[in-house]
Amino acid sequence: MIEQLLHTPEGVRDIYNSECKKKTALEQKLHQVLALYGYQDIETPTFEFFDVFNSDTGTVSSREMFKFFDRDNNTLVLRPDMTPSIARSVAKYYSDCDFPLRLSYVGNTFLNNRSYQGKLTEKTELGAEHINDDSPEADAEAIVMMIDCFLSAGLQDFRVDIGQTDFYRGIMDALDTTDEVKAQIHEYIENKNTLGMEMLVSNLEMKDCYRNILLEYNELYGDASMLERAKSLTINPRCRAAIERLEQVYEVVCQYGYEKYISFDLGMVNHYDYYTGIIFRGYTFGTGDAIGKGGRYDNLLVHFGKNAPAIGFTILVDDMLSALDRQKIGISLKDFEHSVLLYQKEDLNDAISFAVELRNSGVKTELLCKNTDKTEEKYVEFARSQGAQSVFSMAGDDLTIYDFTTEKTAKTSLSEFRKEY
Repeated sequence: MIEQLLHTPEGVRDIYNSECKKKTALEQKLHQVLALYGYQDIETPTFEFFDVFNSDTGTVSSREMFKFFDRDNNTLVLRPDMTPSIARSVAKYYSDCDFPLRLSYVGNTFLNNRSYQGKLTEKTELGAEHINDDSPEADAEAIVMMIDCFLSAGLQDFRVDIGQTDFYRGIMDALDTTDEVKAQIHEYIENKNTLGMEMLVSNLEMKDCYRNILLEYNELYGDASMLERAKSLTINPRCRAAIERLEQVYEVVCQYGYEKYISFDLGMVNHYDYYTGIIFRGYTFGTGDAIGKGGRYDNLLVHFGKNAPAIGFTILVDDMLSALDRQKIGISLKDFEHSVLLYQKEDLNDAISFAVELRNSGVKTELLCKNTDKTEEKYVEFARSQGAQSVFSMAGDDLTIYDFTTEKTAKTSLSEFRKEY
């Protein structure tokens, strides 16, 4: 029974010691990037009413949510997605505000999906939402911030793919066919199934311009020059407007000098239905999926009573941490450096006084009383295993300093150390 209590449920795990420090350090790095762009923190509840995430908002399906009931029999869910929570909060507290709002967050999401075998059902997400701005500049800022987050984390080998849901929807709205066929087209585009698409459209009646686009859909990927080719394939106003929007965003990204990190993929289709325009994903090697995702969602807030455009993105912190580890990119733990002060019980008063001095000088100091049943060497090794940079061992006025960064040990007196320090 006790062994069962030690295990976590499937899809969740404990994070501790150096890994926890690295994750916290990474979150701080990413958060600083968002702060530099003027984004302010917002925190929403871990669980909300089911209707915040129901099918009308275009988020995940009901079966993929962790659901439970409160004492009044209301259906509650652990949030599967941060964006609807932010949208609800903005509609409540900023209902009359029409100035641009820049909000940032970090929190855990929960996805009850067994097809994600080997992946976590609880993930930490850090991201930003830009409300009340429908400009290409706002789109570009979100993409540039994601790139800056990747660079700040230490990644160099990555790319951000940019798509446009309006290009895809312009085609779908123009096709005179059933929802089942459209769903099949969606699947073939998502899976890059060129052969399946050829077989499907060969048996359908449609204008040649749309047939040609669908047959070449998987080729609509590459640098900015691809956009001109895509524009030449269609006279559909919605499709052409979608491409022109991408060109405008690209011009702004070029102003930042980040064009080398991006590519365009008009075959990108998103899991969430609330995206209305530009969508983008960030990839690097060492992971099987995107570690950053974002897009424009101009119709989401209206579900909560506020008609406002918006764009945002999220970084999957756990996946980024995994990518950094596999690429052997270190994360500085300087802010987590600490020392351990070993003392004997009879030296408690002097130990507290010394610890206060160290802390006042900025040294994170852990007090640890030595018991007679453990050797000093055992305490020193324990401190090392916990990530300490040094150990101060007191015995009356005698002081031994173990410096793990230089692997040197020095002996002095407490009074002499205080004079020099």
